[in-house]
Amino acid sequence: MATTGFDTKKCHILQLSAVCEGRDFNVYISPQREIHRCASQLNGFTVSGGELLLHGYPVTTRSLGQALKSFLAFLRSFPRPVLLAAHKAQGFNAPVLLRVLGKIWLLKKFRQVVSEYVDTFPLSRNLFKHFKLPSHSRKYLVHHFLNKSYDAYNAVEDARVLEELFNHWNPSWDDIWSVTYTF
Repeated sequence: MATTGFDTKKCHILQLSAVCEGRDFNVYISPQREIHRCASQLNGFTVSGGELLLHGYPVTTRSLGQALKSFLAFLRSFPRPVLLAAHKAQGFNAPVLLRVLGKIWLLKKFRQVVSEYVDTFPLSRNLFKHFKLPSHSRKYLVHHFLNKSYDAYNAVEDARVLEELFNHWNPSWDDIWSVTYTF
């Protein structure tokens, strides 16, 4: 997820992505508020003439409602209950997503599809606590475990490498459930 800023109570979603079983979901959302300068520097999103740009190139956007409804349709295409995973989900992604879903009256429908979420940040800390890794950022973990770099602030790339990391780690169900939270 790419957002207009860093405050979970105020920021809006600009890009929402998911990857599962070789299928990608990616949508750009018309910004509902100004993009914070620091967020723009990280994720590459700007607005010019009312149009959302990614690294200076226009992207096709949808309204927040259209984007979230299509995200729900994507999630419904998988066996239920769906378990979402995100890095730092507990502190950022989940609060933002829940807030915007509630704002447009889709939270109940979302909870009918998605049961819980896994936060891969504490998962990495739990799995590798004896290795004394210098960082548990996605970027570091991707470099360390997968020996590659990627566009760390592109939501679809984040989803792809997170799935790859998760599969590489192959955590036990006990490890997964220890960092699983209910929406």
